[in-house]
Amino acid sequence: MKTNKLLAILTTVTILLGSSGSLLAQSPALLPLDSAVTVGHLPNGFTYYIRKNAEPQNRVVLYLANKVGSILEDDDQQGLAHFVEHMSFNGTKHFPKNELVSYLQKAGVRFGGDLNAYTSFDETVYQLPLPTDNPELLKNGFQIMRDWAHEALFDSLEIEKERGVILEEKRLGKSAQERMQNKYFPFIMNQSKYSKRIPIGTEEILKNFKPATIRRFYNDWYRPDLQALIVVGNIDVKETEKTIIELFSDLKAPAHPRARTEYTIPLSQKNQFLTVTDKEFPVTAIQVMSKFTGNQLKTTVDYHQTILRALYNQIIGARYNELSQQPNPPFLQAENYINNFMANLLTTSTTIVGKQGELEKGFKAAWTEIERAKKYGFTETELARAKDVLLSGMESAYNERDKTASVSYANEYLNLFLKGEASPGVGYEYNYYKNDLSKITLSEINELIKEYLTDKNRDILVLSSEQEKANLPTDETVYKWITDVQNSNISAYVDNVSEKPLLSQKIAGGKIISEKKDEKIGITTLSLSNGVKVVLKPTNYKNDEIHFYAYSPGGYSLCKDSEYESAIHASSLASYGGVADYSLNQLEKYLSGKKVSVSPFIGARYEGFTGFSSPKELETALQLVYLYFTQPRKDTAVYKGMIQLERESLINRNSDPSTVFSDTISAVLGCYNFRYTPPSNEKLDKINLDRAFEIYKDRFADASDFNFILVGNFDVTTIKPLLEQYLGALPTIKRVEKARDLKIVIPSGKIEKKVFKGEEQKSTVQLVFSGDYQYNITENDNLLALSEVLDIRLINRLREDESGVYGVGVNASYEKYPRNRYTFTVAFGCAPENVDKLINSTLDEIRKIRENGATQEEINKVIAEERRAIEVQSKENGFWINYLSDKYQNNENPDKILAIQDRLNKITTKTVKLSANKHLSGKNLIRFVLYPEKK
Repeated sequence: MKTNKLLAILTTVTILLGSSGSLLAQSPALLPLDSAVTVGHLPNGFTYYIRKNAEPQNRVVLYLANKVGSILEDDDQQGLAHFVEHMSFNGTKHFPKNELVSYLQKAGVRFGGDLNAYTSFDETVYQLPLPTDNPELLKNGFQIMRDWAHEALFDSLEIEKERGVILEEKRLGKSAQERMQNKYFPFIMNQSKYSKRIPIGTEEILKNFKPATIRRFYNDWYRPDLQALIVVGNIDVKETEKTIIELFSDLKAPAHPRARTEYTIPLSQKNQFLTVTDKEFPVTAIQVMSKFTGNQLKTTVDYHQTILRALYNQIIGARYNELSQQPNPPFLQAENYINNFMANLLTTSTTIVGKQGELEKGFKAAWTEIERAKKYGFTETELARAKDVLLSGMESAYNERDKTASVSYANEYLNLFLKGEASPGVGYEYNYYKNDLSKITLSEINELIKEYLTDKNRDILVLSSEQEKANLPTDETVYKWITDVQNSNISAYVDNVSEKPLLSQKIAGGKIISEKKDEKIGITTLSLSNGVKVVLKPTNYKNDEIHFYAYSPGGYSLCKDSEYESAIHASSLASYGGVADYSLNQLEKYLSGKKVSVSPFIGARYEGFTGFSSPKELETALQLVYLYFTQPRKDTAVYKGMIQLERESLINRNSDPSTVFSDTISAVLGCYNFRYTPPSNEKLDKINLDRAFEIYKDRFADASDFNFILVGNFDVTTIKPLLEQYLGALPTIKRVEKARDLKIVIPSGKIEKKVFKGEEQKSTVQLVFSGDYQYNITENDNLLALSEVLDIRLINRLREDESGVYGVGVNASYEKYPRNRYTFTVAFGCAPENVDKLINSTLDEIRKIRENGATQEEINKVIAEERRAIEVQSKENGFWINYLSDKYQNNENPDKILAIQDRLNKITTKTVKLSANKHLSGKNLIRFVLYPEKK
């Protein structure tokens, strides 16, 4: 629902993981630094962090961190901190113009995916992951970091070209959310400098600044005392340190460096109220935020306070989640948490997205939970569950300490340098958690409630559509709502926990009747006595992780058209109901602190399960699978409430231009078949909950054609008894099914569809090529290579040469069933007046590939990127669960992955040319364009 996006909007400036609040009586010992990291400081002030780490293998992550962001801009430089970041990719001393990106692409580093950077209020960070098996590439990687530190060229011509790119990036952000943010940002930032330094900057300055202005910013702030290099990966620490000293010691600071002011958001010591409306905003929401001064995470006291706040967030979040599961939820969505804000502030924030005309009801229901917590505190059982959740997460991190990705450590050291957050290491943190959590009492967590649930320095923000303006509450009204709740008869919270076991009795199970091994890719296939097939791939990629996926042919393709709405809601009905004697809320409480998740699904062509668990919780996961098969629970009252929320989400659905555009694309590509048209009240009226539940039970009545795939840290021999007991006991009726071909394909021919929606001067373009397809490995490889080549071409032309877009998305997909088909999509955003020009440029690049094929350099880049990507992905459980499920569902041999390197070598300029002529002829091309509304 759109409400999820709203809560994200309201918390865009919130930074996760808190620092300390009040002090304890204990001595505030400093948290130690993890001994695994080497930290150094050069005489010029430059800092470096180096850590040897094995995951991913033969890789290293390099970050250049700068304590430099938009907050440091002078009035005539607004947007130029971010502009500097862009220019660092557009020419440095050793890599002029776009040579840097091109060089790295040849080495298999993807622009945007691997090679990237970001700019925020207080920092700019450049990131570069590299393979370590190429010494020359690694050496040049450090040189790139040195160039980024202070050797960008700022060529005047390149600056002019990049203006258009950044203006297009700014255009992409134009929306109701941005217009509203521009109004409420000064309000929540207490009119501080932060409210005047949004990183993207102002259009006037971006269009008109002189090159000398951006060079002044660069020379003032890109200097060694504000910079750090972070290096984590499969490297030699001493050699890396030597390289850093050689390359970065000669960086020089300005003769008279400007003071790097630490800006703050002053607390006003008063309460504030603001209403902001926009005609394209789809819901009505209210946010209440109280601000507090925080401290950096440096001492044991700080860490203890962080844990207390995490416990609070876990408990109050569970209470709000329980409210949302009521038969008639009082709001569309609500949440409350204590968190870090900006400029060393903490906030307690409550956000409520109201139903149409029921903001008061939703607000009072949410606020009642706050007053209930203040009046009665939490319960012992709630605290115990919250402790279990936190400890489980930390235990999992500890168990994975030798399999932790380098980027995770790099981000820790990034926070250490930029924010002063301690980095004691997961071993210390795990032991601290175990010790600290055992000592935290209910009275202590209840004291925290009194400290943070206050009415001081409180902002109340109301966001809504323009149409609702006359019905919105004033500050007096909201204060009265709060008073009404405080004066109401609030009872203590009752923790409804089931004491029953998940399974009421032990089940007999079945037997393994055959076993087949594929040593080439390390999989074992078991056949059970009830017909269930189990594919096992044990790995050591993660210590505390098992993924699983199960599928059976059929899905809702088998349902009648009249039952389609009931069918697509059937699996969610079962999920909201819980299992056996456990309601959904009771089940969530039972699973608290357990690393396990099981979700049934009914899709277009398959029904099945997705899930994961830790090795020790695999039995729980299998028990849940068994119960979702045999004892699904129908909670009609709760589900009716969920349907009501769906109806509420439809009320202003058509006010959002991007939603209208995506709905149009779906309908056209689906030939306006009702299965592809947008949700509506009329569709919801067709749902029969009893029939939906019957459909669910029917889809899971027969396990004889189910295939289960498990990937992760397990021993095949050890888990066989569990598989026999739970999967072997699944019910069977031995029916033979296959998914039905609905014969709905993307329409052929040339079609143009224009949508006029939205007030911003921006357009979105999507070009869709499609048609019948000859599905085989060669065709698939070349179609994907074609998409990569075209992506490189269009970035170079539409972005770098024509400055008409910020980014381009090129995507190729194909399917084997129900019939061989392909879809090839090009998408970008741009100025409305540039739509035709950029479409023509796109088609022109396609024409060139059809006539001449790709260049050998482009082919080399594609092969290098794919080769490097598979090297990393093939060491991830998530990759294998997706890969194996795809191969088995398409009845293909999974061993084909072993030949992928040879297959890549067969991609040539000629094969890509042939693919372009087959698939991008333009005979079947649909042009979708979103334009602003005509005035």
